Amino acid sequence: MLRIVFSSDDIARTRVAPAADPVWETVLSLHLLQGRTREPSLAGWRGDVSEGLRRDVTATTQLRLFSATNPSKGYFPDFLTPSESLHGLQAGMDAIRSTPIERLNRDIAVLAEENALPPPAAALGRGEAEALSQLTESMERYHSIAVAPYWSRIEAAVDADRARRARTLLDGGAEGLLSGLRPKMRWNAGVLEVHDYPTERDLHLDGRGLLLVPSFFCARTPVALVDPALPPVLVYPIDRLDGLARRGGGGQQALEALLGRTRAAVLEVVGDGCSTGEVARRLRISPAAASQHATVLRNAGLLATHRDRNTALHTLTPLGRAMLSAPF
Repeated sequence: MLRIVFSSDDIARTRVAPAADPVWETVLSLHLLQGRTREPSLAGWRGDVSEGLRRDVTATTQLRLFSATNPSKGYFPDFLTPSESLHGLQAGMDAIRSTPIERLNRDIAVLAEENALPPPAAALGRGEAEALSQLTESMERYHSIAVAPYWSRIEAAVDADRARRARTLLDGGAEGLLSGLRPKMRWNAGVLEVHDYPTERDLHLDGRGLLLVPSFFCARTPVALVDPALPPVLVYPIDRLDGLARRGGGGQQALEALLGRTRAAVLEVVGDGCSTGEVARRLRISPAAASQHATVLRNAGLLATHRDRNTALHTLTPLGRAMLSAPF
């Protein structure tokens, strides 16, 4: 179990990442691609990515170093997921190439304790620029095949989770936000307990607060950085909504079904998050009608819906926001 110990200052400084993190998603997606878990919602993604890698011989060759330094089980280096990645993929790659040699040496040494590493990994530990460039090129090539084509769906799922957390924060404050991370985690008198964590560990935040990073490709167990001196981060899994399956011809039919004043009003009302009951009250329609309209919008890819007990919370997807702001 991982126990994250908060002071009152830490609770006040806890926040949710502003958007999906492209480097974390890249790193964690490789875990899912190479792991034994077969999740139905990712079956189409897994098949498409595997086929894309088979067709791209260069990508397959480059992937070897990234794969060796990022095993699907056990420890993987902290330097692969720098805090700068919050500002985008290229910012993250620049930060990896600028990692201090001491950290590279330490992280690779820990990795080598449980894994047989290829010669380029040893060069990474020495901070050789060519090896770092090879690693980031490998990560970027993999990202272009496994993450970038699906980014709008990943963003939609992360945005939906952020909207849910924002409502929890408004209703219950920071402690309400932390309490709402169940069932993977449990808030207990100033300690956030992460169950099923692979090691027994206590992380004292010491006034630094905690950055919560919602992740599409995070598997069942939340992930924290190993080095306690780094800014505290906890990456946690979110609902994947409809997964990453490619749409067939039904998407166009669903979009055509949107024509009508009431559904346009539902789209506008949802904004940054709205329950089915709230949609019904604001538009003065029945809950059944509000649910029906939300279903059509969701099938068209314009809304994302997250269920928490008996409440369905709807948020706009990037496509929904674009349609709402389009100058028709």
